[in-house]
Amino acid sequence: MFWLWPWFWLGQLYTTFRPASILDSSRIAAIHDESFAIGWDRSEIERMILDGHVADVMISRAPIGEVVTGFAISRVVLDEAELLTIALDSEVRGRGFSESLLERHSQRVRQAGATSHFLEVADANEPALALYRKLGFVEIGRRKGYYPNAKGVGAARHDALTMRRDLSPLDPTPRFA
Repeated sequence: MFWLWPWFWLGQLYTTFRPASILDSSRIAAIHDESFAIGWDRSEIERMILDGHVADVMISRAPIGEVVTGFAISRVVLDEAELLTIALDSEVRGRGFSESLLERHSQRVRQAGATSHFLEVADANEPALALYRKLGFVEIGRRKGYYPNAKGVGAARHDALTMRRDLSPLDPTPRFA
């Protein structure tokens, strides 16, 4: 992974958000691959974008251009949305950007007609759980032993938590970035 240090000015990264495009699919796939045990390839990301999934990217801007440094993708069916994946480049994790990214993404999901946002997360993923709870997601279900443990065969498996957030208080009026 390349180093983002030239884009830090006094410790802050200048970021913006926009809908993802097919041109972002390679970079999204690279971030997904570094973030998860089983990554999605570029063609899977392209298919989701072409299928009309709500896909947003976080862009880091600098005098030398822009780079996708995070993304979120949800599927919307009628008035429900499912967060399929969200990830940040390893160079920007732990700086609070995931909250801004997910809030922006939730607004776009709401504009697409969803009044509820669902997700699934491993009960051992404490950073993600803290973020989701902070943003108002509540646990509505649990799948025992759903996720394999990173320690390998024979290790206890992790539960999958199903969570839901009510989006109805968000303004659904479309706005352009």
